[in-house]
Amino acid sequence: MLAVAGSLAAVWTLLPPCALLLGAVAFLFCARVLQRRRPKNYPPGPPRLPFVGNLFHLDFERAHLALQRLVKKYGNIFSLDFGDVPSVVITGLPLIKEALVHQDPNFVNRPVIPLRERVFKQNGLIMSNGQVWKEQRRFALTTLRNFGLGKKNLEERIQEEAHHLIQAIEEENGQPFNPHFKINNAVSNIICSITFGERFEYEDGQFRELLRMLDEVTHLEASLWCQLYNAFPRIMNFLPGPHQTLFSNWDKLKLFVARVIENHKRDWNPAETRDFIDAYLKEMEKYKGDVTSSFHEENLIYSTLDLFFAGTETTSTTLRWGLLYLALYPEVQEKVHAEINSVIGPGQQPSTAARTSMPYTNAVIHEVQRMGNIIPLNVPREVVVDTSLAGYHLPKGTMILTNLTALHRDPAEWATPNTFNPEHFLENGQFKKRETFLPFSAVLCQLCSHETSHFLV
Repeated sequence: MLAVAGSLAAVWTLLPPCALLLGAVAFLFCARVLQRRRPKNYPPGPPRLPFVGNLFHLDFERAHLALQRLVKKYGNIFSLDFGDVPSVVITGLPLIKEALVHQDPNFVNRPVIPLRERVFKQNGLIMSNGQVWKEQRRFALTTLRNFGLGKKNLEERIQEEAHHLIQAIEEENGQPFNPHFKINNAVSNIICSITFGERFEYEDGQFRELLRMLDEVTHLEASLWCQLYNAFPRIMNFLPGPHQTLFSNWDKLKLFVARVIENHKRDWNPAETRDFIDAYLKEMEKYKGDVTSSFHEENLIYSTLDLFFAGTETTSTTLRWGLLYLALYPEVQEKVHAEINSVIGPGQQPSTAARTSMPYTNAVIHEVQRMGNIIPLNVPREVVVDTSLAGYHLPKGTMILTNLTALHRDPAEWATPNTFNPEHFLENGQFKKRETFLPFSAVLCQLCSHETSHFLV
């Protein structure tokens, strides 16, 4: 035995450094391949590369379209690895309902990917899990309802902001202009009035910059650079690139929210709750000294930022898609205009109550959301415990992506799946709900649907 060990030591000293390096790389490579073998009865999928997984199987500019080719090859449930993150893509309403409705407790968590971990640290409303998520979600929903979610109070805020937006558009004197940030500002002011207790003027340079950064992080998160960060966080932390811009933007957005909170603290009156931040400060007082409580200032920053982000991007993007489709289909625009004039009349404020009398306009808004497809893979979920789905084994920790693109472009469900056609949501001239229409989560859908309806009208 000693002789063998001596021989190995002699060989080791004779090997050049480059050979040792190559040997180490080969060893790590093989170990990685063996470590990442798919478990038994796991959904099929394309072959994976060590370390990066299936990152290069996707075109990150059109990832949701690239996935449709994989659906044709592997079926309605298949696996992909994003670096170290094992994921499964599910397609079709029966499977989506099975996972997110019938087996919801098994898929309730959000995956903690490195990029989100770096930014949110498992805090807030979107990225938290377990008891923290339940407490924060319950409090946010109750507070939003108290401040008018689904009530006339919110409707009045939207009507007022719509008036400001029309004024800003009229100031362009009929000349071509980019409506992007005017719409962003208008939509954001609705959630800002609830969370911060104030709206921001469209000429406010600081707020325009915040909206620009919010817009930028939305695009950057889907980029290849950010996916590489998820695969190699320790290495990418030291490398320059768009991922560093994303982190810088989120830090500035968090700083803005932190400053608003500090301003609230200066004149805070527990007996007078002006907005979400005041309500949260009051909740924090209840649990003061309780180290196990999830109601603390860091969670206030992240929850407020989540509301700010969710209450701005989805509705704003939907409205811009709406403007595009109305411009591309003038005959649709004409019918919407005629219905508005007939039901509401010139100079009158639109209201939620009028929506039931405006089936065509309602159908157009839904078709804009179907074709706009702004959250093509939904917000990811994570398997909480080892679970069986469609006969396949999904280990705990697997990320679940819901293929909404395939759902909204299914030729078996939609008469003209790839063409803008409001008739998809009409039957005998009346608005028709569609089970296969899932633009985003139910809670967010309720808020965004109300805002979108008012602004578009």
